[in-house]
Amino acid sequence: ANEGKVGGRFEDSPLILIHHVGAKTGTERVTPVSCFPQSDGRFVILASNGGAPTNPDWYYNLKARPKINVEFGTETFAVTVGELEGEEREKAWADVVSAVPTVANTQNKTRRTIPMLLLTRIT
Repeated sequence: ANEGKVGGRFEDSPLILIHHVGAKTGTERVTPVSCFPQSDGRFVILASNGGAPTNPDWYYNLKARPKINVEFGTETFAVTVGELEGEEREKAWADVVSAVPTVANTQNKTRRTIPMLLLTRIT
């Protein structure tokens, strides 16, 4: 409806809408999440939950059903979801913190390692 643009504190941050189904409830949901578009067309999202001690519920939904639809800007498309680990995660984390230094503050609020998920378009 807004061509992917929002106001407020997320005005200059790219957001992606993730369509997911509750792993326990089966309820369909749509959640806006900050994203980090990659040069190869994929997207990185963080399951930060604002630095809370637990992962957001949508993280478990994506782990249970890793094929979802997303909306980015005016486009809607299907993606597969994979969790970044090891060196790949470390590099992506460094890139994200370089782009948005305040992300490091979110990690500092929690003892858990914030999961990073890679969304790859299904063609």
